[in-house]
Amino acid sequence: MPIRVVAVALATVALLAGCTAPAPAPTPSGGPVRSTAGDGVLRIGTLFPGTGAAAYIGPAQAAGVALAIADVNAAGGVAGTPVEVLARDSGDATSGTLEASFAELVAGGVDVVIGPSSSLLAGRVIPLAAEAGVAVISPAATFPSLTDADDDGFFFRTIAAYGHQGLALGQVLSESGPAKVAFLYLDDEFGRSIAPTLAEGLEHDGSALVLSQGIPTGTSDLTLVMQQLTDAAPDAVVLGSTYASVDATKALITSVIAAGYGGAKLWLTTQNTGDYSQALPNGTLLGVNGIIEGYPPDEAFIARLKTVDSSLTTFQYAAEAYDAVILAALAAERGGDTGEAVAAGLTDVSVGGLKCGNYGECLAALGAAEDIDYDGLSGPLNFSTGGDISPAYYGIYAYDGENRFVFARGVLAG
Repeated sequence: MPIRVVAVALATVALLAGCTAPAPAPTPSGGPVRSTAGDGVLRIGTLFPGTGAAAYIGPAQAAGVALAIADVNAAGGVAGTPVEVLARDSGDATSGTLEASFAELVAGGVDVVIGPSSSLLAGRVIPLAAEAGVAVISPAATFPSLTDADDDGFFFRTIAAYGHQGLALGQVLSESGPAKVAFLYLDDEFGRSIAPTLAEGLEHDGSALVLSQGIPTGTSDLTLVMQQLTDAAPDAVVLGSTYASVDATKALITSVIAAGYGGAKLWLTTQNTGDYSQALPNGTLLGVNGIIEGYPPDEAFIARLKTVDSSLTTFQYAAEAYDAVILAALAAERGGDTGEAVAAGLTDVSVGGLKCGNYGECLAALGAAEDIDYDGLSGPLNFSTGGDISPAYYGIYAYDGENRFVFARGVLAG
């Protein structure tokens, strides 16, 4: 998660249960036939933070799940049976809450888990999910290492992997014509994951990465790096660092601005676009740009979320959580309500068929023997074989005079 200052009330969200409608019409002869795998009931577990430092992002995701469950059940559920939900607290990385909660979900018979929100917790739950045969879809875990985790095909995410943002940056930085871009990053897995996609995105749109410089951890003298930057003479500078390196990020920001690359010439990335109102003098970041992965919810979706939880004040990852449920339900409708069937069907319902934009529409297409491609609230959601999505939505932000980032627009990239 980025270093953001967000004040929200903790809330426990009651998951909605929708009405049951008649089962969809039988599949026409010769078309795909729904598997009978499972016990006839799709059970979804959730693992969102109710305690710990990240608890403020849990309620919006829980509301997104609740809204999706209500929509699925209002359209007839899965195979004519309402979907059931079991919610548990993921806690944070400092506790063992995740493991205890996941065990309770497995004991409760869940077929798929939506969550966790933390990349560190996602890394811990993956081997448990593979062993239990439970599909896991995270709406918020972005760490690049999760792409290659040994998950036996059970882990997916409806948020873009961290390195994917390079494609979005390449696209946005080239909008006014070919540009020369420098990328300065702390030399870790996060920075290294952006460098190749940024080069690819820039080249695709006629621009060029003229400097890609990793900075070893603990570097305090940035003189040589700033000289390299000056020599490269870029039109824009992108800074790669994470929430775990606040001091190094501030030093890098101030050095780059002092070198003449402040304002609109400077771009922050998804793990360092945050609130610097207490960290830097007013006006330091005025006009600086930032990018954050995920769909910026529109007013209509926000209004629907508030019918579930009227106390919500932040809505991050709610759309991604909503889409995770819809995809899981469609996969179960297509192949059966076991963890294995859901995991096996997620890519199939997300890519390469008749496009449909809501559960009822997709359900009708399945009933008509159509292969489907669900495009959701948070984007096209085309799953790769590694469980990642591309293309993906990003929010583009601009900093005001108090060093706070303000949403400007959304972009679809990849």
